[in-house]
Amino acid sequence: MTNLRIVSAIALLFAFGAMASAETVNMDGVTAGSDSGRPTRGMTQASVESKFGSPSSVTAPVGEPPITRWEYSGFVVFFEYDKVIHAVVKR
Repeated sequence: MTNLRIVSAIALLFAFGAMASAETVNMDGVTAGSDSGRPTRGMTQASVESKFGSPSSVTAPVGEPPITRWEYSGFVVFFEYDKVIHAVVKR
């Protein structure tokens, strides 16, 4: 019975250790920068367009929830429905 508890405890430790690992994502063409000069999370599409003008290109919504991408000369904005979820600076 004690051996079963020890084996179970070791199995749980390995399971939780595997869940705690992280992965580094390389995003070529994108750099970290200050938030000034680009949209912030939660802005609506209408407020982005009124503040930054019309995007140079718009990618149609993809997936569920729908994700739309607007490209500007210096940054790219990602929307979920009509709210900004992320804006990244182009290199």
